[in-house]
Amino acid sequence: QVRLAESGGGLVQAGGSLGLSCAASGSIFSPNTMGWYRQAPGKQRELVASMTSGSSTNYADSVKGRFAISRDNAKKMVFLQMNSLKPEDTGVYYCNLDYRAIRYWGQGTQVTVSS
Repeated sequence: QVRLAESGGGLVQAGGSLGLSCAASGSIFSPNTMGWYRQAPGKQRELVASMTSGSSTNYADSVKGRFAISRDNAKKMVFLQMNSLKPEDTGVYYCNLDYRAIRYWGQGTQVTVSS
């Protein structure tokens, strides 16, 4: 059974940095895509960044140049480094895995950016 476990997040002032980590467990092979989505209060969940097992990346326009996604395929982990954080980055961040036409989600971790 595939499971995702996030860590990181928390409270930070605007302009600060935070890092998120996500570890996948279970039988997972390439190709697959891992990434991060976020959901702000009253808004729909949106893609933040994703990375294929072949290292192709995709970023939301709102985070380009500020966030960086990376992954360790051997450890089945994905990371999100968030710099120059803004209050509008506040939300619950979910780790995501797309594998063999199934979408898996972590439990989510709160990121709050104070102004």
